[in-house]
Amino acid sequence: MDRRTFMAAGLAAGAAAVSVAQSQPKTENISLKGKFKLKYAPSFGMFNNHAGKEPFDNIKFAADQGFTAMFDNWISRKAIQLQEKIAKQMSSLDMALGPFIAYAEFEKKTFVTSDKDVRQMLVKKMNEAVEVAKRVNGKWLLIVPGAFDTTLEWDYQTANVIENLRYCAEVCEKSGHIIVIEPLNAWRDHPGLFLTKIPQAYMICRAVNSPACKIVDDIYHQQITEGNLIPNIDKAWSEIASFHLGDTPGRKEPGTGEINYKNIFKHLYNKGYNDVLCIEHGRSIKGIDGEKAVIEAYRQCDNF
Repeated sequence: MDRRTFMAAGLAAGAAAVSVAQSQPKTENISLKGKFKLKYAPSFGMFNNHAGKEPFDNIKFAADQGFTAMFDNWISRKAIQLQEKIAKQMSSLDMALGPFIAYAEFEKKTFVTSDKDVRQMLVKKMNEAVEVAKRVNGKWLLIVPGAFDTTLEWDYQTANVIENLRYCAEVCEKSGHIIVIEPLNAWRDHPGLFLTKIPQAYMICRAVNSPACKIVDDIYHQQITEGNLIPNIDKAWSEIASFHLGDTPGRKEPGTGEINYKNIFKHLYNKGYNDVLCIEHGRSIKGIDGEKAVIEAYRQCDNF
């Protein structure tokens, strides 16, 4: 079904649903077509118009649509009791949790410095994040290493980032968790950041030389920064642990921009990738129809 036909049907269905809204639950399924081939992970707020704002209802709705993973960058900020309840529900539905943020800095020069107080702070953050990961059955701890230093030679900064990551990785090695460092585009969204490219992240992970330090490949950011997406995935494959998704321009669902996500997903599937792909983007259409469009976009891209 093409997008135009799907949207027309969706609008008609939405109008018909108004008359029975009180007799049917908000979380009624759009369609049940089985589980997706890959673990696309919606955020807890992706389907609020269908499921309401409670994370438990969003999880159940996503599972009913065939998603087998969920994503919450800031789950560490939720109350401990809520974290535990979310983990229990996701476990009962056999759903995985994508990477959550352990440390993300966009302005301060943190990982690029050799300051011992900064290193102590980073180790403390990792220990705290590990405790969250244990509660939520999380596997990956996401790190954005911060800004670069205009007063320090680039290679010294790289050496400091590697050394600081070794200390962080040591924490995760003991607990069995994995750091994923995320390169972000510095041209459009995050000027001034140190880590911007997949080859750069690959080199750093190889230098850290720990099974607890890998890459989260954000396809949206990497299309802006360097493109050449599939060859870069292949060359950095040994160090990639997870993915973030979003089309460009616009950072909306697949099919709204220039990225051929169907080919990328097929490529990942054929390589045997079986971990999470976080849906870290907005919706091109507002409201309930926008949520339907997101689900249909992933159905179309998953049809290979």
